[in-house]
Amino acid sequence: MRAARLIKMVLLLQNRESMTAAELARELEVSERTVTRDAQALSEAGVPVYANRGRAGGYRLVGGYRTRLTGLARGEAEALFLSGVPGALREMGLEDAASAARLKVSAALLPSLRDASRSAAQRFHLDAPAWFREPETPELLPVIAEAVWEDRRLTARYRRGEGEVERCLEPYGLVLKAGVWYLCARVPDTAAHRTYRLDRFASVVPDSARFTRDETFDLPGFWAAHAVRFARSILRAEVVVRLSAAGARALPYAVDPQAAREALEQAGAPGEDGWVTVTLPVESEEVAHGQLAGLGPEVEVLAPPRLRERFARDAARLAALYGT
Repeated sequence: MRAARLIKMVLLLQNRESMTAAELARELEVSERTVTRDAQALSEAGVPVYANRGRAGGYRLVGGYRTRLTGLARGEAEALFLSGVPGALREMGLEDAASAARLKVSAALLPSLRDASRSAAQRFHLDAPAWFREPETPELLPVIAEAVWEDRRLTARYRRGEGEVERCLEPYGLVLKAGVWYLCARVPDTAAHRTYRLDRFASVVPDSARFTRDETFDLPGFWAAHAVRFARSILRAEVVVRLSAAGARALPYAVDPQAAREALEQAGAPGEDGWVTVTLPVESEEVAHGQLAGLGPEVEVLAPPRLRERFARDAARLAALYGT
């Protein structure tokens, strides 16, 4: 345990010019006192760890020291070969570069680990698109991906409604969600990052100049927050329904899961018949009809009246089809 921590500490210092005791403690998940003891142990073992005192001080490796303790264990090698998404790399035009990188890593591995890529591929596979949907690769994806890698501004025409708008964008990152590609970008001279569907770009022209990237931008964090905001923003209507115990259990699988859980938490106690009444945010009455119809007799729509009447007509038609 300690040996692994010491190796990680050396690798951290090797990749950064200097780190404070607090930064090392956070990365290693130990106390600053333990960092001090580990630095002393490394120094006694011949690793030139130097401590700078003072407010701007920290730990660093002296004289460009480089460790040779960079061999990969089997689990690490297999995880490395899992880190790429072959389909996504191919769509971005990076398949050749990824293949070359994998070959170089394979050549550098110990003979006993050369089968890591094959063993990983045989055990795990990522199929990103949703069921019953043919994935479509946006024609402009390779151009946009190159601009993202090289931090080049884009002049883009984006389809919005019935028309098109032109935008100058600083492309920060790409996201593949359920087979659909999205670009997270910032409009120059603003602090706001926005999200654009790649299949709605009519044209993009990369700029020859590079923009200065905000290194504090966190793509996974931004996307997670955006996904929550997007899901909430489309829930503009409300329906009131009664649910059986089975209907309450199935509700999160029929509508937005978070909205369903919150609606059930805010609902009162079930009645004597075991049914509970909830007020549920939905995208629209039309969408709610399609979603709630899947719950069959485990749900009763109370409001709005038009939606209840629609379910009543559906029930009458079903009774006519299946009635004895």
